[in-house]
Amino acid sequence: MSSLKHDPTQQDEFELFDLRVEVVESDKPFIMHVKKGDYFDVIGGRIVLPADNPSFSLYGMLAVLPFIPAKQRPTHPNDWMTSDCLIASTDPACGARFRITRLEKRVLHHGDFSVVPLGDTNA
Repeated sequence: MSSLKHDPTQQDEFELFDLRVEVVESDKPFIMHVKKGDYFDVIGGRIVLPADNPSFSLYGMLAVLPFIPAKQRPTHPNDWMTSDCLIASTDPACGARFRITRLEKRVLHHGDFSVVPLGDTNA
């Protein structure tokens, strides 16, 4: 987090979901270096790997990263981003699938992620 001070007179809060990305099986063999149950968490703007397995497949991560910002944000209940949670490997021959699960909502502050002042539409 940044060392910027929050202006208590200005509301700069927003909410994001923490996420868990977990490897799940399918009917095809895995080709990348993952196994069922491998996971990482997304907390705010950080990827957090578990202490007992501090690595994750680069190719698996590349498959899910485009979906992370959208899955972190609250969405309409009928939006497919709310209901769909399985992401396929980018390699069509690989059976690895990645489940993205929303965990708890976290309150964050604009000033911890941006130096652009709130209300500045020219940035």
